[in-house]
Amino acid sequence: MFSNYLIGLREGLEASLVVCILIAYLVKTGRRDALKPIWAGIGIAVAIAMGFGCVLEFGSQELTFEAQEALGGSLSVLAVGLVTWMVFWMRRTARHLKSELHGKLDAALAMGTGALVATAFLAVGREGLETALFVWASVHAASDGTPRPLAGVALGLATAVLLGWLFYRGALRINLARFFTWTGAMLVVVAAGVLAYGMHDLQEADWLPGLRNLAFDISGTIPPDSWYGTLLKGVFNFQPDPTVLQVTVWLLYLVPALALFFAPVGFASGKGKVTVADEQGSRPSKASQA
Repeated sequence: MFSNYLIGLREGLEASLVVCILIAYLVKTGRRDALKPIWAGIGIAVAIAMGFGCVLEFGSQELTFEAQEALGGSLSVLAVGLVTWMVFWMRRTARHLKSELHGKLDAALAMGTGALVATAFLAVGREGLETALFVWASVHAASDGTPRPLAGVALGLATAVLLGWLFYRGALRINLARFFTWTGAMLVVVAAGVLAYGMHDLQEADWLPGLRNLAFDISGTIPPDSWYGTLLKGVFNFQPDPTVLQVTVWLLYLVPALALFFAPVGFASGKGKVTVADEQGSRPSKASQA
C-alpha cells in the first residue's frame, strides 16, 4: 500500500503544483476571467486519465491469460520508462517549472479560450496519463485480491490535493527540491520492482525465456502470505522466488538509475523552498478567493 500511496502523492503533488501555479498567476495578473477555461482543461485531463485507467483495468479482463500477461508486462516496461523520464525531468527542471508555465500561459491568454483549455489540459493531462499507467502497472504487480493498493493511491492523491491547497493559501512551505529528490529516489526503487515483475509477466506469456530458472527461493524464510512478506511485496514489489532474469534486470536498472539520479544537478541551497503564495506578492489572502 505504501508504494501506491507514494505514487499517488508524488504524481498528484506535481499536478497540484501545476494547477496552483496556473491559477495563482491568473489571479496575480487580474485575469480571473480565464479561470473557467483553465478549470475546464483540468477537468478534461482528469476525466481522460480516469477513463484510460478504466480501459486498462476492464479491457484487459477480456483477454486470455497469456495475452493478459503479455499486456501487463509490456505496459509495466512502458510505465517504468515514462516514470523514470518524469522523475529525471522534474529533478532537472523543477527550478524553471514556474517560468515555463508562465510563458505558456501568456501565449495562451493572447490566443483565446481554446488555447487556455489546451494549456491546462496538456499541463495536467501528461501527469494524469502517466499516473494512470504507472498505478495500473504497480497495482497489477502488487495485487493480492484486496482493494488496498487502490486505497493507497486514493489516499496519496487526497494528500496531494490537500498539500496543493495549503500551498495556494500560503500556509505551507517545504523544500520542494529535497522533497522531489527523496520521493523520486523512492519511486525509482518502486519502478525497479515493477520492471522486475513486468519481466515475470513476459516470461509467463512465453515472450521471454527462463521462467523456471530461479535465482533463489526463500519462500520458507519469507512466506508471501506472511505480514512481513506482504509488507515487502506492497512496498518494494518483493518476490521471494524471482527468476534470474528478474534479478538481473532489477540490478541493471536500479543501480545506474540511482547513481545518475543522485548526481549533482546544481540546486542552490534554500532555493527549493517554495510557496505558491510567493506568486501573489504579500497578499496571499486575496488569491484564496479564487
